[in-house]
Amino acid sequence: MKFIAKKSITRLWMMFLLAGLSLISVSSLSFAASPKIGDSLGGGIVFYVDGTGQHGLVVAKTDMTGHSTGKEEGVMNWYDSITAANAFVDGYSDWFLPNKQQLHQLYLNKSAIGGIVDTYYWSSSESDASNAWAEYFVNGNQVAGSKSNGSCVRAVRAF
Repeated sequence: MKFIAKKSITRLWMMFLLAGLSLISVSSLSFAASPKIGDSLGGGIVFYVDGTGQHGLVVAKTDMTGHSTGKEEGVMNWYDSITAANAFVDGYSDWFLPNKQQLHQLYLNKSAIGGIVDTYYWSSSESDASNAWAEYFVNGNQVAGSKSNGSCVRAVRAF
């Protein structure tokens, strides 16, 4: 009889131990670390995280390559920058040109991103039929410029 009692207590302790371990592994999955500004994630670098800590935006690791006719390498007019950002694939196919607010958020976190040039970058936001917003990454000034002007381009995507 004593042998059976020891066996029952041992089984009971094993069940508690296994139940406790399963709770620990489930809770650790529930509290996964939120992405932080500057982290590599989803093919790019995190530059914005929303209030939930689970969603935000990443930026491509480098400026877009290519150029518009008559422009130097890496410099595109607004139309070509939209096309280049939407066509960009670096493991993901949902890249886009950031709007003016997203571009400003990128400017605010440029030191965590790296590789950002002190020049103008296009946004997807239009100011009117002939002009679109760009941001000067030296001082954060946003200007409406002719869509035929040349600026650099960084694609972004949501996570």
